[in-house]
Amino acid sequence: MDKHGKRIVILMADDDEDDRMMAKEALEEARLVNAIRFVEDGEELMDYLYHRGNYADAKNAPRPGLILLDLNMPKKDGREALKEIKGDPDLRRIPIVVLTTSKAEEDIFRTYDLGVNSFITKPVSFERLVEIMKGLARYWFEIVELPSVEKGA
Repeated sequence: MDKHGKRIVILMADDDEDDRMMAKEALEEARLVNAIRFVEDGEELMDYLYHRGNYADAKNAPRPGLILLDLNMPKKDGREALKEIKGDPDLRRIPIVVLTTSKAEEDIFRTYDLGVNSFITKPVSFERLVEIMKGLARYWFEIVELPSVEKGA
């Protein structure tokens, strides 16, 4: 929950089932009470955000307050999805944190140029992932002011 008592949905886009499971467990270990939703590729991410297909019912696909984005996914990769999200006036305010295995300088520069809010290389250990999730939770849900998750607000 944010400091105003609202639940903020975290949407994680990652094609690796183990990474999704570890992120969920790390968020629980970090005692983050926010709901987390998962999509497996960039196309599914965009379907979720635009309420298409399996996500047509907005009640089952609430607007996220934060997106955790892997770059290397099938169908539409994270770079393409990031460009599309930040190019859309209705979606661009959603903070996006890249959480990826890439350490390439090109990926870091390119994602920041596209408007990503943070770039984090996935840690190897679960303990380090918990530390990162605690830091993310503190920063995004306790320190910064986020725009309202209501569309157009």
